[in-house]
Amino acid sequence: MSPVPETILRALSLPHNSEARLSTSGLGSGFTSTATLRATIPSKTQDAEHEERKYFIKTSSDGQAAEEMFRGEYESLNAIATSVPGFCPRALAWGPLEEGSKKKFFLVTEYLDLSAGGRASNGDESSTTTLAHRLGKLHTTPAPIDVQTGRRRFGFPVPTFCGDTKQPNVFRDSWATFYAEERLLTILATSEHRNGSDAGLRELVEKTAYGVVPRLLGDDHLGYNSDGEGEGIVPVVIHGDLWSGNADRGMIVGSGREDGVGDVVYDPSACYGHSEFELGIMHMFGGFGSRFFDRYHRVVPRTEPVGEYEDRRV
Repeated sequence: MSPVPETILRALSLPHNSEARLSTSGLGSGFTSTATLRATIPSKTQDAEHEERKYFIKTSSDGQAAEEMFRGEYESLNAIATSVPGFCPRALAWGPLEEGSKKKFFLVTEYLDLSAGGRASNGDESSTTTLAHRLGKLHTTPAPIDVQTGRRRFGFPVPTFCGDTKQPNVFRDSWATFYAEERLLTILATSEHRNGSDAGLRELVEKTAYGVVPRLLGDDHLGYNSDGEGEGIVPVVIHGDLWSGNADRGMIVGSGREDGVGDVVYDPSACYGHSEFELGIMHMFGGFGSRFFDRYHRVVPRTEPVGEYEDRRV
């Protein structure tokens, strides 16, 4: 057990007479460490003298990168949790780990108990806690209206990271423009910065961004059938990095809600976008069978033109 930094205790507004303990989990990544915070606080009811709470902690000494990553994850988790409560832990606090520090940062979330065991289910129709149902609900809940323009826009309020690749997420009014500029061309620029230019790669990416994307995802095309009927595309919250390693069965504890055990997701890299963007990542990395997609599409029908669904997905 390790002492809990004062900045985290203050961020959680734990009573001064609480007992808090920090235990490292041994998990994490190349730039983060993880831990569990257990707090014993005086109970506000007469049923018990004390109340036990658990939180999940991430810390990093990766300077500005950690600051941006944790802020992006904070906003991503809360965007998902607001749309579908219980689908992921809610982020509670983030910031510098030490007063005045520009090097060390932390993120605190609700505690996700995965001890229920088993993998994420394939979408039993009878349950509202399956991955198919919860992801379907996420993908049918419109993104919030942009307060500056009064419209629902494609993008996200802050940059996010997919692995260590930064995604600026500048707001756009067009899904095709967002996908081309904020994903394909941004990733190309990152690759060229890290690995040097490659004329062949640039040519292929630009052909896709300026030719294929407008053809398949154009504003006057996607969301309309062959008769020109439809409503276009409404942005929804996208997890953004949903592969099988970021989905499981579990229960969020200490949240004050009664969510119970269900399929959950974590480690998001969210944006407001078209739901099929999520499915491309899920197909690319695998781990979700045809039964899942059959159940999912009963909640979220394939976007028109349906005949181009497979072309868009790959």
